[in-house]
Amino acid sequence: MAERSTAAVDVADNSGDEPLTAKADQSTADGVAQNRERDTESSESEEGQGSGGDESPGRTSPPELHSGHKLARRYRLEECVTRLDGFSSWRAVDEKLRRAVGVHLLPADHPRARSVLAAARSAALLGDPRFVQVLDAVEENDLVYVVQEWLPDSTELTTLLATGPLKVHDAYQMVSQVSQAMAAAHREGLAHLRLTPGAVLRSSSGQWRIRGLAVNAALRGISSDTPQRTDTEGIGALLYAALTQRWPYENDAYGLSGLPKGVGLIAPDQVRAGVHRGLAELAMRALVNDGATASRQEPPCTTPEELVKAISEMPRIRPPEPAFTGPPDYQRTTYQQGSYGRQTPGPGATQPVPTPPPPLQSRTGKALKWGVSALLIAALGLGSWQLADALMERGKPDDTNKTQTTDDNDKGAKKPASKPIAVQGAQEYVAEGGAQAPEDVAKTYDGRSSTYWRTKSFLDGPEMVIKPGVGIVYDLGSEQEISAASIGLRYAGDHTTISLYATDSLSSSTALSSMQKLGTVKASGTEAKVTIDKTVKSRYVLVWLTALPHAPADGYSQAGYKQAITDVEFTG
Repeated sequence: MAERSTAAVDVADNSGDEPLTAKADQSTADGVAQNRERDTESSESEEGQGSGGDESPGRTSPPELHSGHKLARRYRLEECVTRLDGFSSWRAVDEKLRRAVGVHLLPADHPRARSVLAAARSAALLGDPRFVQVLDAVEENDLVYVVQEWLPDSTELTTLLATGPLKVHDAYQMVSQVSQAMAAAHREGLAHLRLTPGAVLRSSSGQWRIRGLAVNAALRGISSDTPQRTDTEGIGALLYAALTQRWPYENDAYGLSGLPKGVGLIAPDQVRAGVHRGLAELAMRALVNDGATASRQEPPCTTPEELVKAISEMPRIRPPEPAFTGPPDYQRTTYQQGSYGRQTPGPGATQPVPTPPPPLQSRTGKALKWGVSALLIAALGLGSWQLADALMERGKPDDTNKTQTTDDNDKGAKKPASKPIAVQGAQEYVAEGGAQAPEDVAKTYDGRSSTYWRTKSFLDGPEMVIKPGVGIVYDLGSEQEISAASIGLRYAGDHTTISLYATDSLSSSTALSSMQKLGTVKASGTEAKVTIDKTVKSRYVLVWLTALPHAPADGYSQAGYKQAITDVEFTG
C-alpha cells in the first residue's frame, strides 16, 4: 500500500543535524585500522559549533552561501556550523513546517557528491526512530544538499562527559540502545563507520539516538572492508569513554584525554576505581583491534549483533533508587508545670506577680452573666429536641437506606475504584517499513487534546495492507496492574481497529508474535476504550492500529486512510 505524504511533510517537529569536525578524515580501505588516526583530531569539536575554517587545499570549494539564503524556496540558512573539505553544514529553518533543520551542502561536481546522495537516501529508507532522520536529499542548481532533523532538546555524549563519567545505569542504557540500533541498521545493509561521542545524543526523556548514519562517512570519504567490526569497535570506544572519561587510545580526542603512552589498551577498571566490572569486560570485548581480550576467557565481539547478545546475557542494571530526605529532628522544649506554655526562668530570677482583675460588680457585668446563661439554656433545649427527632426517624422503615447485598453476602461491598497510571515514556513501534511520526509520541500523553501523534495517509484500507499495523509502546515506569485503556482519536469513523499488547521493552526488535494480547476494540467515534477481562501486570504496553478510517486532507497529509491519537490513559 503506497504512502501519500512525503518524508518532509510527515516527520514531526524537533529536528537537528550533526555539526562536523574541523579537520577532514582520510579515506581508508580498512576502517578498523584507520579509526585511531581519525581520533587524533581532537583539537577541534566533533559535534560542536564548527570552526568555520578554510577548506582543505586542492578540494572543490563549496558554493558561496550566506545566512538568509533559501533552498527549494523552503529551507532558509541561519548559521554555518562547519565549513571544510569542500562542504559546509548549516542550521536552517524549514519555513513550510516552521521548524529547525540541519543541512549539509556541497557542489554537485564534488568527487563525493554522488556517494553522499546515495548514503542519505539509503539512511532515509531505514526510518528507525533511534537514528536522526534524513528528511530530504536533493541535487538542484549545481548543489547537493541533505536535510536532517535538528534535536534542540538532546545532549551530545561529548557534553555529558565534560563533567565526568556517566553513571552506571546511564552507561548501560547507552551501550544497550546504541548496540541494538546499529544491529538493526546492519541487518538493512547500512553502516555508520564514524561512531564518536558527538554522534550519540541523549534526549530529555533519556532515550539515546545516533546521527550521521552512512552520511558522515560519505561526506569524508570513509569506507571499510569490515564495517560491522568498525562499528562494534566504535561502540566499545563509546562505552570505554562513558566509564572512564578517557579515550581508549594514546592520542587525545573529542575533549577526552588519551591513555598513557606505550602501555597499550588497559581495562577500564585499571584506569578509574569503582568501574562496573561487567561493563568494563564488555568494553574490552568490543575493542578487538589490539587483541586486548586474548588473555580473557570471554570471546571478542566483532559485530553489533554479538554485542547485543553479550549485553542480554549480563545481569540487568537497574536505575538507582531515589534518595529519601527524612523530616527534620523534633525540637523538644522543656516547660515547668503551671507555666502554661511560658518557659520557666532560671534560678535566681524573679517573676512579676500578676494582678487579678477586679470583680464584675457593675450592672453591665450582671446583665452579661444572665445573657450567657439564657443562651446556654436555649442551646441545651435545641440539642435535646434534635436528638429526640433523630431517634424517632431511626425507627421508621426507609427503603432508600437499605444496603445492597452482593452474591457473596458481603453487604455494602464495592469494587475498588480504578486509578490512572502515569506514562513515563513512549516510543513508536515499527514492525515493518518506515516510521510514522516518532517525534510526536509524547503528545499522546501530555494532557492536551489539541496535540496528537498521526499516521501517514494510505491509499488502501480500511484494513492496512502494506504494513501489519502502526502504533506506540508506552513505558509505565514499573510493572503495573492494567485493567483498561482509553484512547482519544482525531478522526471519527467505524473502521478504526485498536489492540493492546503487553511487551517486555520499548524496542521495535520485539516481535509482535511474542507479545501477550490484552484486548481489541473497533472504535466508532473519537474515543476507544479497551477493557481487559483479566488484570495483567506489565511495564510496557503497545497500542496497535490495524485498520484506519478514511479522512479528508489537512495541513499535514492528503486525503486517505489515516488516524491520529490525541490522548492515551491507562487505568489499573
